[in-house]
Amino acid sequence: MLIDLINETDLLVDTDLLKKIAEDLTQRQIELVVTDKEGIKALNALHRGKDEATDVLSFPMGEGNPHAPLGVIVISKEHVLEKAEAFGHSPQEELTLLFIHGLLHLVGFDHETDRGEMRHKEQVLIEAWKLPKSLIVRTEEEK
Repeated sequence: MLIDLINETDLLVDTDLLKKIAEDLTQRQIELVVTDKEGIKALNALHRGKDEATDVLSFPMGEGNPHAPLGVIVISKEHVLEKAEAFGHSPQEELTLLFIHGLLHLVGFDHETDRGEMRHKEQVLIEAWKLPKSLIVRTEEEK
C-alpha cells in the first residue's frame, strides 16, 4: 500500500498511521494532497459547483481497474488547524479523521445517500485507531 503525499503547505504530515488505516480497506495506491483554503475552494467549485472552501474532497479513479490507483484525497490545511484547535487535539489527529472520511468515500461509502453505513464505519475506524471522537460529534450535530 502506498500513499503518495503531495503537500502544498507547511503542515507536517505523518503518513505511517494513514497507511495502516488505508490497508484495512484497500491495497490500492492513494494520492493525498494537502492544500490551502483557496486550493480546495477552487477544486470544490470546479468539481462540485460549490464556490466555498471545504474540509476534505475525494476523487475516485480507475473504477473497475484493480491495478489503477484508488483515487485522490484532498485536505485543507486551514480546516485541519482550525478544527484541531477547536476540539483540543493535534493537527495530525484531525488530518487522520479527515483522511478516514475521504478514504471511505473512495471505497464506495456515501453519507449523503446511505442509511448511516458510512457514519458507522467511521466510528468503528475512529475507535479502533483510538482517535478523538470529534468527527463523530460533528457528524451528529449536523443531523
